[in-house]
Amino acid sequence: MTGPLIQISALEKTFVRRSVLHSLDVQIADSDRIALIGSNGAGKTTLIRCLLGHYRHKGDILLAGEKVSTHNRSILESIAFVPQLPPPLKMPVTDLIHFSCQSGKADREKIWDIADQLGLELDLLLAIPFNRLSGGQKQKLLIAIALARPAKLFIFDEPSANLDPAARAAFLDLLAQHKDRAMVIASHRLEEIASLVNRVIEMDQGKIVLDDRISDRLKEGDRRLCTLRIAESSTALTKTLSDWNFSQDETGTAFHGHVAGGDMIRFLSTLSRYGGLLSDIRFENLGEDQISSHTD
Repeated sequence: MTGPLIQISALEKTFVRRSVLHSLDVQIADSDRIALIGSNGAGKTTLIRCLLGHYRHKGDILLAGEKVSTHNRSILESIAFVPQLPPPLKMPVTDLIHFSCQSGKADREKIWDIADQLGLELDLLLAIPFNRLSGGQKQKLLIAIALARPAKLFIFDEPSANLDPAARAAFLDLLAQHKDRAMVIASHRLEEIASLVNRVIEMDQGKIVLDDRISDRLKEGDRRLCTLRIAESSTALTKTLSDWNFSQDETGTAFHGHVAGGDMIRFLSTLSRYGGLLSDIRFENLGEDQISSHTD
């Protein structure tokens, strides 16, 4: 495929005169596995809903070169989605599975196999209305249906929130088997999905404040120079960056230091707590001679 799988240009979304997304420009390649992070209200779910064609919006979203809207449902057959809050469907589980196989091209045998790996006994639930399942059962079934579809892009919004520890581990193992697909995973547990992703996008107040591509080949010994600026001085963030051996300029709002490849996800997870303070962050890959000169 030529060009990005998803092209988002000047995306804006407003609810009752309240701006939620502010002129976002993002490209998603078919090889991207993205951790979408940010505090509650940052705009993550709204961005996902726009991607799925659920909301009208300003700006353009192209999926494989075709415009996404609230009308072109056929295009969205390429996307498999698991929401944070399961829909209040009253249809029996057996009807939901049948509908998913017919309209979403899910593989029925794969649904059963994935459900079994997640610890969900589907045979006992077929006659039960979906809305009467427990939160964990709903989540497991939706995950099984999504992963059984031949989608080009998987979108998960806090997918493990209702899963027990064993099911969460099985879910992460299943995702690891689908690294040939593009993924967007909105999660508060960045360290949990660290091994799955190669890109981190952080949102805050409807804007993207961090977009970092993490090479699949980034080795434990590799180091990257990080330069970041904050909107205003912060004692807590200064202390955190000091613990990472970052130096601070005289204004108290600019820092630089080195981050090892093996620590990159942990570092980004730490920064995500201070998303509202970040105004700019940049990473640069360094050779051994550059590391020595910057350390000096």
